[in-house]
Amino acid sequence: MKTLRVGLVGAGRMGQLHARVYSQLPNVELVGIVDIDPARAAPLAQKYHTKVLPTLADLSAQVQALSIASPTETHLQSATPFLELGIPTLIEKPLAPSADQAQQLLALAQQHHTFIQVGHTERFNPAVIALNRYDFSPRFIEAVRVSPFPFRSMDVGAVFDLMIHDIDLVLHLTKAQPVNIQAVGAALLGPHEDLADVRFTFADGCVAKLTCSRLALGTSRTLRVFSDDLYVSLDLHKKTGFVVSKSRNADRVKDALAKLDNAQAPSPPANWTDLIQTEPLSIEDAEPMRLQLENFVHCVRTSAQPIVTGSDGAAAVATADAIVRAIKSQQSRSHLPSSTQS
Repeated sequence: MKTLRVGLVGAGRMGQLHARVYSQLPNVELVGIVDIDPARAAPLAQKYHTKVLPTLADLSAQVQALSIASPTETHLQSATPFLELGIPTLIEKPLAPSADQAQQLLALAQQHHTFIQVGHTERFNPAVIALNRYDFSPRFIEAVRVSPFPFRSMDVGAVFDLMIHDIDLVLHLTKAQPVNIQAVGAALLGPHEDLADVRFTFADGCVAKLTCSRLALGTSRTLRVFSDDLYVSLDLHKKTGFVVSKSRNADRVKDALAKLDNAQAPSPPANWTDLIQTEPLSIEDAEPMRLQLENFVHCVRTSAQPIVTGSDGAAAVATADAIVRAIKSQQSRSHLPSSTQS
């Protein structure tokens, strides 16, 4: 198999992860890194036996595929010269800072007969992969993602920085766009929201509740999905989860309720957590970033469709855009004089 020559734009935290994984993949060569600060990129290039290149043009002349891990507001500018050359490009999440720029990126890829993959690594979380093995239609989804303040990504708020992961997961699970979005949030440390609470309603009646905060004292990333027959609970941080099947538990619950109706309640009363049978998810131990870049390399080599397409990334950005607008609308209403609000 021929060696695939890949490049990297951005030597920050995410760029370092991309560089490390590319260096570990067989028949892949990281041929160069471009960063606005060459001095920052130099140690990374040295560590992974590649070089710092001065411009995007220098990099585009040498690569067959590319990762962009620069700040979100630079994605369109950084990706354009590569997409115009038909070079497949993986762009870190969020795809763009606005729905308009996301659509421009998709148009460039389509026009030049190439593809964009978006770095929503939670799709490659082994717990999410395990969830995907079940065939069900969600009726209610709850996602919580909180963490201490990261002292980075100050160019975007918590919706684009944190919640964007769960927006993508919810859109993936429902295979639909919400028909109604309600959102509240607060900006405490800067101009952008640091926490948000969002409620989606879908045309089929499914409801999703998403919460994010970058002001927490600890890290928590959980996803709970309810369908007519299944309840699945995932800890995305610990990569663990379990399933409760209605069909497997219905008779036990009905029996306990019947005893209550007939005044035959056991003594002591039935314990719900003992009554319900849970099944641990079978989750393989794997690094999401490695799975993501393996998928990208596979798609470059075979022209297969990536697991997270450019359209997926654009849909998440459009939804995040709508959430931020809803939050700003709520904030502006809350600052109106009471006489005006009435």
